[in-house]
Amino acid sequence: MECDEVMLTVRITATERALLRRLAQGHRSDVSEVVADGLLDVLPTLHCTADAYRLLGALTQPAPCAQTVWLPAPLADLLVLAAGRVAQSTGVRLDSACAMLGAAVRLWLSQDPQRLATNLAVMHAGRPAALAAA
Repeated sequence: MECDEVMLTVRITATERALLRRLAQGHRSDVSEVVADGLLDVLPTLHCTADAYRLLGALTQPAPCAQTVWLPAPLADLLVLAAGRVAQSTGVRLDSACAMLGAAVRLWLSQDPQRLATNLAVMHAGRPAALAAA
C-alpha cells in the first residue's frame, strides 16, 4: 500500500506553535501545509555552511511542545537528503527526519512573522497573508 503523506512530529516551543497556528489561520490553511511551505523555503538554503550551522543552533534550544504534521512523501524524503547535506557541511549527523524537521521549522520561524506571512502569500498567490492578532 502506497502512502501519499508521511506523519512526523516536530518539536517546537509554545510560541513557535502559536505562530504556526496564526500563520495557518491567516493563510486559511492547516499547520501541515504551512510547515511544508516553510520547508520549501528553508531547505534550499542549507547548501550554505553558515545556514547549516544556524540550523544546528536551532536544535540546541529546548523545544518542549510536540506538533504532528503530515507532509507529502517526496518532501519528507528531502529531509533525509538535507540532513546528509548538513552532516557534510558541519560534521554533525542528525539522528532522525523529525530532528531535521524540527530544526528546519525552527530556523524558518525565526524570521519576522510578517515576512513569513508575506512569503506564504507569494507562494500561493491570491490567498490572504494577514496574521491573526497576537
